[in-house]
Amino acid sequence: MSTAEGPHAGSSPRRPTLDPASGAVRGAVRAGLAAAGTSDPGVIVAVSGGADSMALLHASAFLHRRGEIRARAVTVDHGLQTVTAEVAARVAAAAESWGVPAEVVTVSIDAGEEGLEAAARTARYAALETARVAAGADWILTAHTRSDQAETVLLGLMRGSGTRSLAGMSPLTGHLMRPLLGLDRDQTEASCRAQGIGIWNDPMNADTAFTRVRARQLLAGLEAELGRPITANLARTADLCRADADFIDARAEAAGRQIRGTASVPVDFFSDFDEALIGRVIRRWLISLGVPAQEFGAVRVGEIAALVRAGRCGRLSLPQDTEVVVAGDRIIHRRALKAR
Repeated sequence: MSTAEGPHAGSSPRRPTLDPASGAVRGAVRAGLAAAGTSDPGVIVAVSGGADSMALLHASAFLHRRGEIRARAVTVDHGLQTVTAEVAARVAAAAESWGVPAEVVTVSIDAGEEGLEAAARTARYAALETARVAAGADWILTAHTRSDQAETVLLGLMRGSGTRSLAGMSPLTGHLMRPLLGLDRDQTEASCRAQGIGIWNDPMNADTAFTRVRARQLLAGLEAELGRPITANLARTADLCRADADFIDARAEAAGRQIRGTASVPVDFFSDFDEALIGRVIRRWLISLGVPAQEFGAVRVGEIAALVRAGRCGRLSLPQDTEVVVAGDRIIHRRALKAR
């Protein structure tokens, strides 16, 4: 951060000017915590070393020193690259130099069936939640920006997803807070430049083997070619879809409460639900029976709803060797019967 010229003789010292980008980041963190209504909040700041998270950490450190929050920085080292241990140590050292206690958590990643990106994300959030509980903190702050939000919506559109997926990331999810969703990546990068903050450009963020990287590049190309604020517009689409999805999901949750955990349900139970509700009620019913939400999608739910609507008998397979059977006046979830 540049400082003002030295004061004239006899005048009061002037404080360094704050660049607009850093001011916006600080304001976003303050606004997010104020909206959550937590007094004297304790926060875990998730830091990877990139511009977004370093700008968030720097702003949080300022508020920490002022006594507005109680912050702790946590860097999760996934061990996917040889340099990550060094990067994590540098991030922790920067946090400590700004007056914020820090720790590095190392996790092991098993890509398995969910893929490397998803497995790393699962391990990262589990580590952050463990750190939050251990510290007695109220929130985990992540540095997702409006740019990340636009990419999430674009990925949802590419998958042909429904309203909930197009709603993108919520500012608050459980103990997870995303205070920078109203800012663009350009602003976090500008904050780091103005404050002289060292950042790490993860080479995996340029690896087109990852779908999100390709979506990011596509989004940038579309904005340049069309000359339209596509990032901002997709983020606004997420806000509009989230309001709708929250309303319908609340209706579905209330409607399906009485069948939660019940393996056999009368088909007539679903007869009064319109199209916006029936799929959501069926999905929640299956999740309540232990079917992993990430392992069955809208297509399968739609097929089950179509059987129920038509009153036809049928069997549809589900993950973990289970199936849904519509027979007579009942819809049943059970272990799949093996062919003899």
